[in-house]
Amino acid sequence: MPAGKMLNKIDLTAPGRLNTLVENRRVFNLTNCELNIFESYQQAYRVPLTFTDFVITSMVRGKKIMHLYDKPAFEYMPGETVIVPANETMVIDFPEAQVENPTQCIALAVDPRYIDDTLHYLDNYYNAGDEQHNWQLRFNQYHFENDDEVTEIINKLIRVCSSGDKAKNIFADLNMKELLIRLVQSQHLYQVVAESQESNNSSRLHYVLHYIHEHLTEKFSIDILCRQAYLSRNMFFKWFREQFGLTPLEYINRERIRLAKQLLADKKNSITSVSQQCGFSDVNYFVRLFRKAEGVTPGSYQGLLLNDR
Repeated sequence: MPAGKMLNKIDLTAPGRLNTLVENRRVFNLTNCELNIFESYQQAYRVPLTFTDFVITSMVRGKKIMHLYDKPAFEYMPGETVIVPANETMVIDFPEAQVENPTQCIALAVDPRYIDDTLHYLDNYYNAGDEQHNWQLRFNQYHFENDDEVTEIINKLIRVCSSGDKAKNIFADLNMKELLIRLVQSQHLYQVVAESQESNNSSRLHYVLHYIHEHLTEKFSIDILCRQAYLSRNMFFKWFREQFGLTPLEYINRERIRLAKQLLADKKNSITSVSQQCGFSDVNYFVRLFRKAEGVTPGSYQGLLLNDR
């Protein structure tokens, strides 16, 4: 089944340079972050891994089974990212790893002072009106599919960190700050959506997101949301993007595609029917949007789902 956006493939370590066949590690150390590239070439189980800093991991190839936070184990696949706080032990299984099919994963360990500086930046510049709050890294959403922006930034960080460019610390800092901000905004969105299901009137943010989800299957205009938020169109777009890192339309379409993926699991639902049920009036637009988001057409996605059963 298609996952999130895949990272660019990274050259594997030459066989003669491997130190171990399980979690062989290459390290690129910079001032405020450290890039680790892990590879495994044989099956292994219950392998512990701990970082003393906050870490952003992302799969490049192969499959792992992750045991984390005393939660149920989950498959970790290319196109996905996991974030882990400092000193939290990940316990990892490699059920399919072999020389012909190795796993490869990157881990970006970030200096805590750099995270604090980035959160302070958000507090100063990304607080608006009645939505003022202290920005923070949360771990309520620690395993997620990559989107275009996250994939692009991580790819840049891999290139920068592993390069010989004398200015790589500067470029890495710029990209790392953007990645952290996007992660914090994404977690903020996840938190507000969850809260809006319980209390949709506690703030403007909760009210707007609750309205979107209540009317997701209907056709409605952005102007309606502007009126609900008591903001002009320009101010609404600026406010929404500052809070969540994406435009209102991008968010609405993302949630509609998420709903479409659920509906496509039922073979009785045609592509036209799914398009209509997700609030799209133009099935061709729905198909284009779905393909851009998932890399395959809705029909191909539905076929993949049915073949997996």
